[in-house]
Amino acid sequence: MKNTPLFALTHDAIDVDALKAQLSQASCGALVSFEGLVRNHNNQKPVTHLSYSAYEGMAVKVGTQIVQNALAEFNITTAVCVHRIGELAIGDMAIYVGVGASHRDEAFLACRHILDTVKADVPIWKQEFYADDNTPAWLSNNG
Repeated sequence: MKNTPLFALTHDAIDVDALKAQLSQASCGALVSFEGLVRNHNNQKPVTHLSYSAYEGMAVKVGTQIVQNALAEFNITTAVCVHRIGELAIGDMAIYVGVGASHRDEAFLACRHILDTVKADVPIWKQEFYADDNTPAWLSNNG
């Protein structure tokens, strides 16, 4: 199995089983993950699909640094984050964050930190398409 880098962008569906296998280590008593899915509504408007765009080189650089910082800051053993780009349908996974640690508290804290920091700092933009409007909206990635 090929290991995913600490942070990756992909046009393909996120392979959660492969990421979980990559994170699993005998020293880890906790594996915490977050799976962000495309929902069918936002701000009381029906959403049909999303499109994610990224400044890819910078996104990978910043995202990798975020995960490296979490590995240094929290008492965790492993971590990975993968974000989809391109067109996504309702129910598709847009982001996966996984963390392995000896204990659950640090794993939860690190997972939340990685997710929130990626959403705030990585140059990824979301375009939302609506069922009742022909004008898609560009949104920040932290919504």
